[in-house]
Amino acid sequence: MSPSTEAAVATLSLTDYQRKLVARDKTIEVLKRRIAQESRHNQMTPFAILEQNVGLERVVARKTIELENERHELEKALAELRLTQAQLLQAQKMESIGQLAAGIAHEINTPTQYVSDNVGFVKTANRSLLNLLDAAIAMAAVMREKMADEPTLAAFDTLLKSSKIEFLRRQIPQSLDESLDGLGHISRIVAAMKEFSHPSQNKKEYVDIRDVINTTVTVARNEWKYVAELETRFASDLPLLPCLRDMVGQAMLNLIVNAAHAIADSLQNREQEKGHIVVSAEQVGDMMEIRVADDGTGIPEAIRERIFDPFFTTKAVGKGTGQGLAIAYSTVVDKHNGQIRCESKPGSGATFIMRFPLVVQQEA
Repeated sequence: MSPSTEAAVATLSLTDYQRKLVARDKTIEVLKRRIAQESRHNQMTPFAILEQNVGLERVVARKTIELENERHELEKALAELRLTQAQLLQAQKMESIGQLAAGIAHEINTPTQYVSDNVGFVKTANRSLLNLLDAAIAMAAVMREKMADEPTLAAFDTLLKSSKIEFLRRQIPQSLDESLDGLGHISRIVAAMKEFSHPSQNKKEYVDIRDVINTTVTVARNEWKYVAELETRFASDLPLLPCLRDMVGQAMLNLIVNAAHAIADSLQNREQEKGHIVVSAEQVGDMMEIRVADDGTGIPEAIRERIFDPFFTTKAVGKGTGQGLAIAYSTVVDKHNGQIRCESKPGSGATFIMRFPLVVQQEA
């Protein structure tokens, strides 16, 4: 079922519950009026009136219980509707980003490619020119013994001394190598953004989870590189994972960004310059287990059970929306029939553990 269809169903359920609540209230009011009318028109004994009141209290108590149950159902429907709306907005945003990333990738890759080719050509030409220079210096040394008074040779020696040739010999190749590394980094970032934003069309495919994690780490680099060192640890025998690639990538992104924010908050109270994030993956039985661990502030036990609730956040206004962990929970549990939990000690960081089944369950 698509996000828009789920939102429509949730809206219809919400409307149905509201109609039921109104009907219950009307029933209670009718009962009250009926008893009041009978009391005015009939000469009832105090015992009869008491008996009717007891009966009314029972009806009201029963209706109250029913209304309370309806209220819980309504709250559940509202929470599901909010999460569905958030997922729909996220899906639309990812689709828009994917389209934008494809255009940007084309616009950036083309000039980056020819700049890389040109720098590579200059690097090759530089080696040839240095070889030619070495030959010219050797020839000048031979000519100096036979033609010491030659003005052209004197001009060559003067130019050779003023050109700082040994410095250039060291720096030019290093500069060209750094330029090629930078251009390669640009290409990797653009490719990662394009791959990360590519929609899965709500169809599961077998993917190498290492590629998904590495791509996500590259996309999130600007969030963690200033506050943490990030390490990936992969088991050597990882199988392919059947999943919705873009949704798993989004869940990973949310966890890595949260880890970076937690470390940034903790660095304000300690002398350490950077924290540490570890993203690991291994097979555990018939499940793929992915962990995102940090040494940030940790999560207080009092709120640990609420962290996956939609729109719950402890971040400052404007910094957190309360959707990141809720979307991660929905991705793992609802979309992949997996499990997600958090282990944390306040002041000692947190570890989020996601488990995905390695066998796709047949939908009814």
